[in-house]
Amino acid sequence: MLYRKYRPTSFEKIVGQDYTITMLKNAIINDKISHAYLFTGPRGTGKTSTAKVFAKTINCEHRVQGEACGKCPSCLNFNNSSDIIEIDAASNNGVDDIRELINNVKIAPSESRYKIYIIDEVHMMTPSAFNALLLTLEEPPKHAIFIMATTNVESVPITILSRCQRFNFQKVAIDIIKEQLKDICEKEKISITDDALEEIAYLSEGGLRDALSLLDQLSSDKEPITIDKILLNYGSISSLFIRNFIDAFFKNDINSVIKGLHDLEVSSSDYKVFIKKLISELILKAISIKQGTFKAVLSYEDVKNLVFDLNDCMNKINIYINPYLLIKVVLLNYMKSDCGNSLERKEEKVFNTVKMASDDELIKENQENKIADLATSSPEERLADEQKEHYLNKLKKIRINNCLALAKKDLLKKYQELFKDVSTYLSSDFQSFLEDSKIVAGGDNIIILATPLKSTADLINCNLVDIEKQLVPLFSKKIAIIALSNQEWNLLKQEYIQNLKNGVKYEVIDESNLDILKPDRDSQLESFAKELFNSDKIQIIEKG
Repeated sequence: MLYRKYRPTSFEKIVGQDYTITMLKNAIINDKISHAYLFTGPRGTGKTSTAKVFAKTINCEHRVQGEACGKCPSCLNFNNSSDIIEIDAASNNGVDDIRELINNVKIAPSESRYKIYIIDEVHMMTPSAFNALLLTLEEPPKHAIFIMATTNVESVPITILSRCQRFNFQKVAIDIIKEQLKDICEKEKISITDDALEEIAYLSEGGLRDALSLLDQLSSDKEPITIDKILLNYGSISSLFIRNFIDAFFKNDINSVIKGLHDLEVSSSDYKVFIKKLISELILKAISIKQGTFKAVLSYEDVKNLVFDLNDCMNKINIYINPYLLIKVVLLNYMKSDCGNSLERKEEKVFNTVKMASDDELIKENQENKIADLATSSPEERLADEQKEHYLNKLKKIRINNCLALAKKDLLKKYQELFKDVSTYLSSDFQSFLEDSKIVAGGDNIIILATPLKSTADLINCNLVDIEKQLVPLFSKKIAIIALSNQEWNLLKQEYIQNLKNGVKYEVIDESNLDILKPDRDSQLESFAKELFNSDKIQIIEKG
């Protein structure tokens, strides 16, 4: 195993933890050794390796500038020394194990200056075991030193923390991991491309041990390691794909964005890797927008909010939600579509930020951002968007009312049974929208759909005409549809039940009264035609 073969044996070989190593070496040089240390941080960042090097150096008989000599009896016998006790708290976490340790602490070291206890994964200890250890940490023998390591410092009692010198280990930078891997590949005569080195470093997420494990696996067949080999075996995503995807997003190329997400889903690419890489690139774009070196339809605030929304995706994704569907919904929410641009969303976010701000300068800055965002849309576009939004809101209220007025349990069950095959009747563009939707209310020729996310419901409502047309074969007739989020439906259901108890009756409203509010999709084409020809030679033919 490469990570064992290249485990650091001196402070000099530990990388990425310069501050911690400097402090530990200074403690040794100045002979200010504490009785208890706690090393915390992500996995694979060198906590246990540092603990072993520290223990070896403490007991070295001929230290040189805080480094072990590697030649004295203590150094040569370190791995077999009875005075270095390593304990894995994950499997030895009970009070009896700790009591046995405490009894041995009282015994002086047999051949070294100190008896050193290295306790790995200390957070796994039981509360009673922590209490037993606490007694020793309060009054330790002069010859005993405890070095504890954990990836979950939040689970370590404060009483233990307060009696230790704590050192926080950071994730190792990608460039440092890459250099280490390159050096090892040269020593092991492993053929690997530069972009493959960078991808392994990225996938390791700051853990050098994980990077070495990946390199070990990829080199097992003795074949050259390329980026394609990594992408195929680990569901990773190339940086080139991410850059092209980002370009399509900022060009508002919705088709390319949807196709890109579809390709990732089909190839079983790891959605977490995709989100993380996407966020990294978006942050760079946000900085460029802020500095004025990159011009985009989206503002700095929009890109920043998109980053937060994508990060929030990681917590929302579960077994019930298709990861790439959720990512698609988040991204499309920031892109311009037939339902208008993100004007209202921008206004709402800026308004909320301004309302929460107490600093006058922050309020002024957000007001300026709002004006800048609004300026990206022409007056005609804003008017058209407002008309579409107004129409959809009215339509939503009428259809909800009508569905509740016509609701029948037998029809609901019939519609729900038919809806199980909905994906076979929809084009690929709409399949993902309705994938996690379900029919929650149904009446004569009308249904209400509920979806996990409001943004998905909004996308469905923006495409009602096309979706209803595609579902005619499924229901054997035209069914009017309206979509709500699960949260909206739960509130509506409670209100509906309460109204029934109070004797409130729902009356059907004629939806055709809304025709006057429908946005005129052909108005621009009509105006253009009138500019070319006389108006008396133009005949407007109604569709449908």
